[in-house]
Amino acid sequence: MAGEKTEKATPKKRRDQRKEGNVFQSKDIITVVSLLGSFCCLQLLFPMIYRTLRDCLVRFIAYAGVITELGQGDVPKLGFEAGMVVLKGALPILLIACALAILSSGIQTRFLFASKSFKPKFSNLNPLNGIKNMFSMKSLVELLKGIVKIILLGVILYNMLKGELFRLINTMYMDLSLSTIYVLKKIISMVLQVCMYFAAVAALDYFYQWWSYEKKLKMSKDEVKEEYKQMEGNPEIKGKIRDMQRQRARSRMMQAVPQADVIIRNPTHYAVALKYDPNKDNAPHLIAKGQDELALRIVKVGEEHDVSVIENKPLARGIYASTPLNAEIPGEYYGVVAEILVQVYKLKNKKLV
Repeated sequence: MAGEKTEKATPKKRRDQRKEGNVFQSKDIITVVSLLGSFCCLQLLFPMIYRTLRDCLVRFIAYAGVITELGQGDVPKLGFEAGMVVLKGALPILLIACALAILSSGIQTRFLFASKSFKPKFSNLNPLNGIKNMFSMKSLVELLKGIVKIILLGVILYNMLKGELFRLINTMYMDLSLSTIYVLKKIISMVLQVCMYFAAVAALDYFYQWWSYEKKLKMSKDEVKEEYKQMEGNPEIKGKIRDMQRQRARSRMMQAVPQADVIIRNPTHYAVALKYDPNKDNAPHLIAKGQDELALRIVKVGEEHDVSVIENKPLARGIYASTPLNAEIPGEYYGVVAEILVQVYKLKNKKLV
């Protein structure tokens, strides 16, 4: 049926949708890239963060031995110092996460910034639309992805804790540096597994988002025809315009036939009219040409205006095929055409006598 959307989106529709901010991207890819980048940043900055936290704890313990009572100005001071320590350790990681999120989103959307996508849509305030979205295919897919992620996290945590629970408990009795290294290794292992499994989910989600986007952009045959009309004009009207242009060009060509020096024919299929002015032209010009019915008309008009008509099948066919209208004939025909023109001029001189 014509109303069914079976046709791929045209380049124009893709451009229009992009201007509206309608592009596809996988949020899971953004999450995985940000998580992995943040974790790598944490690994690199961990020695600095560890030293900062250690020094802060040492200072707080030292304060406890000196300050017996907290005054009104001590609490804000200690709170500010603790906040700066946390900010110093967390800010680089947060900046890296934000930068990677922007980068991964930009790569997927080719760094699209569509101001129209920020305009409020009052249809979003419609509760009926909200209910429809709750039970849409998109919501179902997001629900399934959430369930899969929870299951994967559960499996990873179970595998990590299985057989390691007692060791984790024993870290409370280990040296601080050794217990820290042990816990850090476990965290690294867990995060890497999470990233690996989530990357697989993100890859599947990316292809799903692409498939869903392409399906959403599909057009019906009527929509494709209507778009073509808008871009190129109505095909029927364009066809009529081309016919009118051809008729006008043919009319101008027929008006030039009486000015020809000679018409070469084959004998009914092809006809070419040549004109040569030794004072102006380097070579004879093709001022009219035609095939079948048009060839007969050229010959008829030429005869009515006393233009010489010569029959030469290969020459007529060759000039017709190789020479555009109002252009000089190719050099390979100079000799033959020159002989014909000499004969024509002699005939005209005899008639004048």
